[in-house]
Amino acid sequence: MAHEVDTDIDATGHRFCVVASRFNQAYVDRLVQAALEVLKNRGAAEEDLDVLWVPGAFELPLACQWAATSSRYSAVLAFGVVIRGETEHFRLVAEASARGLSEVSLKTNTPVLNGVLAAATVEQVAARTGGALGNRGAEVALAAVHMAGLRRRLGHG
Repeated sequence: MAHEVDTDIDATGHRFCVVASRFNQAYVDRLVQAALEVLKNRGAAEEDLDVLWVPGAFELPLACQWAATSSRYSAVLAFGVVIRGETEHFRLVAEASARGLSEVSLKTNTPVLNGVLAAATVEQVAARTGGALGNRGAEVALAAVHMAGLRRRLGHG
């Protein structure tokens, strides 16, 4: 029988960096606040939580790379909101952000969690930032705690 490696969802002793986009900031702030609440409730100390703001979702990967390569953080959480407009620009920004965040995580060996919402409507965003469908920020924070614990358990941080 295989030995299953699991971790507690405990943020105690871990440092987290939240990188957030100022574009659509009212919604992004809801994601950030939910994430910070989860991290604190799971044991992260206030002094182990940093929040960095960038202009938009396109800038998230670079700022996350700076945070990840600082060796200060157990995990980095990226938050942004991109809403469909009249052109396909929103899709290009969301795809570039997702691709960049994934590349940063693999390149730096640091969990970089993608909390960027790409939605067709404001109503979809509202439903996912504390509305009927919960808050994606809280979900991303739980995943960050899990990945930070797994990283430590496997000897990578």
